Amino acid sequence: MNERLAVGGAGVRASAVAEVAGVEAEFADAVGCVAQRSWVEAAGSTRFEELSPVSAFPVVPGRRWGPGWWWSATTGGHVVHGSAAMRDRLMVLDRDPRVVGLAGRPVRLLWRDAVDGRTRSWVPQVFARYADGTALLADCPSRAGAGGERALRAAAVVTAACDAVGWSYRRLGPLDAVLAANLRWLAGYRHPRYQGPPELRALLGRAFAAPRPLAEGAVSVGDPLRVLPAVYHALWSGRLGADLGRPLHERVLVGPGGRGDARAGGRSGAAGLERG
Repeated sequence: MNERLAVGGAGVRASAVAEVAGVEAEFADAVGCVAQRSWVEAAGSTRFEELSPVSAFPVVPGRRWGPGWWWSATTGGHVVHGSAAMRDRLMVLDRDPRVVGLAGRPVRLLWRDAVDGRTRSWVPQVFARYADGTALLADCPSRAGAGGERALRAAAVVTAACDAVGWSYRRLGPLDAVLAANLRWLAGYRHPRYQGPPELRALLGRAFAAPRPLAEGAVSVGDPLRVLPAVYHALWSGRLGADLGRPLHERVLVGPGGRGDARAGGRSGAAGLERG
């Protein structure tokens, strides 16, 4: 008997599906009605990246940061977030060339606790769809241990549920401060309007065919006020690469896009996200 099932764009073991047979998915469908299905069925048939949040992010009085919206260069739309840590992780996913869809809190997972029989639930903060049809569910704690024991117990259940359908679940901690600052700067140039005309993009490719200081390469192409936004957009999109683990400045070395090379800081490099 074939133990592989086609769920969520990936083959999975039938035995793994059986392990999470009691897990349900609750979500607001395309017309705003709340639907509930078995997790395996929902994962295989629902485009969570197109759905609204199943529950709103809370507004907590006294906190310096509240819910907001991230404009995604990947989707051309806005993704809701509930914290600075989540916003930063959306920023990383938005640069990942494998990601084709993003959503905030689109699904609630429900299950019966094996110990006391009570119904438990968890709403992962981030949903990301990959080009191969698989997906990532993630939470973005602002510090280690955030959410306490309940979050860790939920993480175990959500991990098993994702494993069963060929997806991944991660608790993604805060970004390195320097990397986060660099990405925030480059994100200001993520809109396609900053990429410049084709002839400018071709000139940038030639100017940075070998690593050279950012300002030097920009000046060699033309007026820095016109060229630098295109350089920053190219660094965001991965057409050019730099070490984003160090502060960006006019002398930082910029070279060809380093997708897959962590030292170059390309979209799948230092600022990328491991799927695991």
